[in-house]
Amino acid sequence: MSAHDSLHFRILEDIAHELSGDINFPTCMDAALLVRNTLKDPFANIDRVVRVVSIEPLISSKLLRLANSIAYNPAGKTISDLGTAIGRIGFDSVRTISLAVAMDQLLKSRNLAAYEPIAHRAWAHSLDVAAIARVLARRIGRINPEDAMMAGLVHDIGVFYLLYRAAEYPEYRSNPDAMMELLCGWHEGIGESLLHALGVPERIIEAISDHDRLYNVETPCNVRDVLYFANLLAGGDREWMGEYNDTDAQELRDADRARYQDLVLEAEDDIHELRSALGIRQ
Repeated sequence: MSAHDSLHFRILEDIAHELSGDINFPTCMDAALLVRNTLKDPFANIDRVVRVVSIEPLISSKLLRLANSIAYNPAGKTISDLGTAIGRIGFDSVRTISLAVAMDQLLKSRNLAAYEPIAHRAWAHSLDVAAIARVLARRIGRINPEDAMMAGLVHDIGVFYLLYRAAEYPEYRSNPDAMMELLCGWHEGIGESLLHALGVPERIIEAISDHDRLYNVETPCNVRDVLYFANLLAGGDREWMGEYNDTDAQELRDADRARYQDLVLEAEDDIHELRSALGIRQ
């Protein structure tokens, strides 16, 4: 039993209580959830989505930036109308960018200041995974690239949430080993619970389940498979995953990574596009 178990139990008990009620997240997350709920309505039209998106100017500006990017505007015809922008990029991109903006705002919150280095590494990794996943989904076909990108963006949301909540506990701020133990042991489970509470589509939650685990994939055929490879290609060996002492498992991971290594270069434009849409410096 870990020496930090009693500390972990306290924060996890508090988190479980919170996830069963109102989630303590920045207001931009509320806007992203409102967008998501609107898009769940099969009768939602662009005018209705525009009204909802317009509530949060930051999300509106990022959607316009994306709509005017090279990927969505190869002819270089700049638009400034939000409705036209949403029509150009599609509802799936609206959903994904709204959530990405909320997560980017979370990164800038005062709560994460104490853990800024690891939070920034986790966010940069998430953006890389999202872009690579979209490229791999496009290459394979049959898999929705926007689903793959969303799974990449949120696959480590448990890391952000645990950092955000742990900032309220002085014991974690003064004990980096306890903080890392909490992340390694609980970021996946907490992330899944959080996504359920946020109402993220079940297919995305299923895709991120055990995303750090080695498993045999001959031919990627769903979002979970795509996320597995994208996570490896983006440098999946992260400190919040813990250490791998199994040599055979590491060799299999290295072999899987090599299968799609060329995607990393191919995904550079998508990574740049995603970062540019969010206003993140390269």
